[in-house]
Amino acid sequence: MTKLKGSFVALITPFTKKSLEIDEVKLRELINFQIESGTDGIVAVGTTGESATLSKTEHRRVLEITIDEVKGRIPVIAGTGSNATREAVSLTEFAKEKGADFGLSISPYYNKPTQDGIVAHYSKIAEVGLPTILYNVPGRTSRNVEAATTLELAKNPSLVGIKEASGDLKQIEEICQKKPADFAVISGEDAQTLEIIKLGGAGAIGVIQNEVPGEMKKMIDLALASNFEAAEKINTKFANLMDLNFVDNNPIDVKWILSEMGKIEYAVRLPLTEPSAENKAKIQEELKKIGLV
Repeated sequence: MTKLKGSFVALITPFTKKSLEIDEVKLRELINFQIESGTDGIVAVGTTGESATLSKTEHRRVLEITIDEVKGRIPVIAGTGSNATREAVSLTEFAKEKGADFGLSISPYYNKPTQDGIVAHYSKIAEVGLPTILYNVPGRTSRNVEAATTLELAKNPSLVGIKEASGDLKQIEEICQKKPADFAVISGEDAQTLEIIKLGGAGAIGVIQNEVPGEMKKMIDLALASNFEAAEKINTKFANLMDLNFVDNNPIDVKWILSEMGKIEYAVRLPLTEPSAENKAKIQEELKKIGLV
């Protein structure tokens, strides 16, 4: 799984300001910005891509645009998750048909399945045959994918890695120590990326990569080469920005930051709104401090 190593961006989905429709021009610009900056892969229509507010048709359209614009230059990881197993299977089939390199499938949210249910869910997705990355983010799903469950699923050759955003470094360490050699553990928490790589992680799918993809690529490459001192310097420089991406909620803040940087017009769909006035001021101060505006 050499493709599943390095710095991957959890790409936003830009909208037009007035109509809140998908802004295809800006989406293609953002994709090329990422590729030109050295990003190792693009995740389309994940949580940061506002999958929760896209229709099924829009979800598929963003995947189509992304795959078309990337043109095989770097891997495309398609967000294929749903709390309904049938829908997750359908999205995975679509992504495979269109030429995505991987699927990224969040564990079922809201339903709160048992660990056995999580295994059954992913096992059904695996039957599609698209290499799929599990996504564990209990802060959004209300159900942790336990280490034993991940290790059981890692035996399936179609389930090739996990994006770990549980925040539980002991759990992540256990997975890293016991997983098959070809199963990738990828950080899903920007602030924990360096620590997860130290534990044996293969890289990160990050929000901050939207803003500073080149710097994160450098930091992660240094960490993967065990040059932790140099990686720490970069990580420290952007630690506050990592936190500010989540000060209101993701993707509220990352979109605001990108709009301040001139990359997009700020537009999110309800129930998401703008950052608070206090947080806007904090963001502006930090962007000036690190030279992004």
